[in-house]
Amino acid sequence: MAFESAAEHFSHAADIGVRGIGRTKEQAFENAALALTGIVTEATGVVAEKAVEIECQAPSDELLLVDWLNQLIYEMAVRHMLFGRFAVTLENGRLRGRAWGEKVDRLRHAPVVEPKGATFTVLKVERRADGAWVAQCVIDV
Repeated sequence: MAFESAAEHFSHAADIGVRGIGRTKEQAFENAALALTGIVTEATGVVAEKAVEIECQAPSDELLLVDWLNQLIYEMAVRHMLFGRFAVTLENGRLRGRAWGEKVDRLRHAPVVEPKGATFTVLKVERRADGAWVAQCVIDV
């Protein structure tokens, strides 16, 4: 069955849902991160100037997704950066990731909102019947 890899948003009250879809679970996590950037600015406009390493560990894929997105939100806040490219490796409840990005340029990036944290609301990481992986949750903004 055919499907498209995607990073997308979905409506949820005052917050914003992010969803990553991919051929692999890793790609779904990467696309969820792209969707996270997409709530702040257009991810394609972020230059991959600097790489930031991220590692986390959790007892389930769902908790690992929340940790991954919250680590990215933390790095965005403390480094004053936006990320537009991601690479994820998953193994035995451990995520090793890399996010490439640049310092926020308020004029060029025109940030819309500041994400506060990934939540457990509508949280899921699962394989669909068509073989695609989906990783999603709601982001508190």
